[in-house]
Amino acid sequence: MKRWYGGVVVASVFTLLVLRYGLMKDPIGEGSLSTLFLNTTNPLEWVNAGIPATPNPETTTQVVSVDNLLSGLFAPKNFSTEEQRTLGTWKYLNLLIKNSRVLPNAVEAIKDAGFAWDSLLASVQEQSHASKNGTSRQKQCPYFLNKMNATEFGDSGYKLQIPCGLIQGSSVTIIGIPNGLLGNFRIDLTGAPLPGEPDPPIILHYNVRLHGDKITEEPVLVQNTWTVAHDWGDEERCPSPVSENNKKVDELDQCNAMVGKNGSRSLTSRINGSGSSLTAHEGSKPRQYFPFKQGYLSVATLRVGAEGIQMTVDGKHVTSFAYRETLEPWLVSEVRISGDLKLISVVASGLPTSEELEHIVDLESLKAAPLVPHSPLDLFIGVFSTANNFKRRMAVRRTWMQYSSVRSGAVAVRFFVGLHKNQVVNEELWSEAQTYGDIQLMPFVDYYSLITWKTVAICIYGTKVVSAKYIMKTDDDAFVRVDDVLSSLNRINVTRGLLYGLINSDSRPHRNPDSKWYISNEEWPEETYPPWAHGPGYIVSRDIGKMVYSNYKRGLLKMFKLEDVAMGIWIAEMKKSGLDVRYEKEEKIYNEGCKNGYIVAHYQGPREMLCLWQKLQEGKGPLCCGDR
Repeated sequence: MKRWYGGVVVASVFTLLVLRYGLMKDPIGEGSLSTLFLNTTNPLEWVNAGIPATPNPETTTQVVSVDNLLSGLFAPKNFSTEEQRTLGTWKYLNLLIKNSRVLPNAVEAIKDAGFAWDSLLASVQEQSHASKNGTSRQKQCPYFLNKMNATEFGDSGYKLQIPCGLIQGSSVTIIGIPNGLLGNFRIDLTGAPLPGEPDPPIILHYNVRLHGDKITEEPVLVQNTWTVAHDWGDEERCPSPVSENNKKVDELDQCNAMVGKNGSRSLTSRINGSGSSLTAHEGSKPRQYFPFKQGYLSVATLRVGAEGIQMTVDGKHVTSFAYRETLEPWLVSEVRISGDLKLISVVASGLPTSEELEHIVDLESLKAAPLVPHSPLDLFIGVFSTANNFKRRMAVRRTWMQYSSVRSGAVAVRFFVGLHKNQVVNEELWSEAQTYGDIQLMPFVDYYSLITWKTVAICIYGTKVVSAKYIMKTDDDAFVRVDDVLSSLNRINVTRGLLYGLINSDSRPHRNPDSKWYISNEEWPEETYPPWAHGPGYIVSRDIGKMVYSNYKRGLLKMFKLEDVAMGIWIAEMKKSGLDVRYEKEEKIYNEGCKNGYIVAHYQGPREMLCLWQKLQEGKGPLCCGDR
């Protein structure tokens, strides 16, 4: 974590030094973004930018019937054999509709998938016609975007389109000077509105109020979210009026304790009236400071973390904002910047992008071998992944999917990926699936609260599509030493009633509503969970996988939003019904990072994955490559 935070500081300072002097010569526009703020607690109560409109009858009548959308998801389609391999579990998941009210956001996810699926099929058909005419498909997901891609919207700001969403490690850097009457401005990360919705959801609303509002006369930063269904959420303020509200997000404070009333900066840059010269002066280090100041250049970077979005200004961590349900970074389609800000530059980097096929020299070795229906396997591994995590999947293909047991067909690996609300991402995903043959598409949009459905799909694939002796679930940021997993299973030699992994036998539900893993009494009334295995890598025997599918088909499977705990709950119910369960704990499956001697190492980025694989290939053994 320290290395990650240090990298943020170094990157931000470097950006400040380079772009402060280089990019000021070529600002986006001569005028400022001069929308006037009102001194109010309503984040969008501006003179020239009203709050999102509410639906009107004319709009709502255009909404397609939900029943039609759902039936369209599972209607027979004329797919080729190769395309059908991408949909191996699709037809078995039609019963999710009947249980869609059990998990949070389930109805919304299936409805959204209906729109996404129809759009994708139309695009695939159009591309098929184009390819017959000799037109090649162009790459649509860039890694980097800058101010040249920014366009105005209305009279009150700028927007930068993000074609394929954000992922962990993505960042958006905004360089500008608060000016105008008040110097207030806002940054919105917005999604794409669905048909019938008047305005897009706001994944993060970042509101800078230099002269306070109705709650305080001091400068304040306000963070929030907005959706058509739920309106504004609970705003988070920095500084917070309640000191104990300062939670941790990605191990960083929700609000830096140093943020407060503006004082002198230890190093500040003043812009004169023409904006053409800089002067620096030194001052004593203040006890508190406010990161933005009228007339002063600021370099603000929003960085996507594992748990939320971090803001650094001039190299200093300022705020963190935890993701909220259904408002996750992969949904972001646009950055909007409005208010009293002279915008000099906006840069988005670390964006999700797929590799260009013509540049992949080892393409054939990365393709999965087609599986004959009901193929006998020693082990089937299902990998959780989200649609725009292109680089993570490529890292897995180049590393532990190259084990001889995988290449020979004794072990099969498939990525389980839900649809995206962004058509461009779905098109890239479909192309990737047809190229590598290792992706299983899910008939729902990939919200975190629905990952348990993927667990069901993995059990279905391992028992109905292929015939696997063991079934493993892992993540696309986990490195799996496949041969060692097989050796452990052979050593244990238990083929019935097995749950193998990092077993937790005495855990309790999180009752804090602010927790990512919050569970209400209605969801789980008991004080403790039954034994379960941590999600980065656990294995069940074939009989358990078959019973999961059987109970799902009969409507007897309790849908629980924490998928690894859910598997423990299901197995506990099987045990009550007479199954002889064997819980086999493996201490070398690491849930929080990597330790030397690992069998599974979690939270490994693409670079770490390649490094771990290289060490194994060089004969150095299972040695870690860093803190994460």
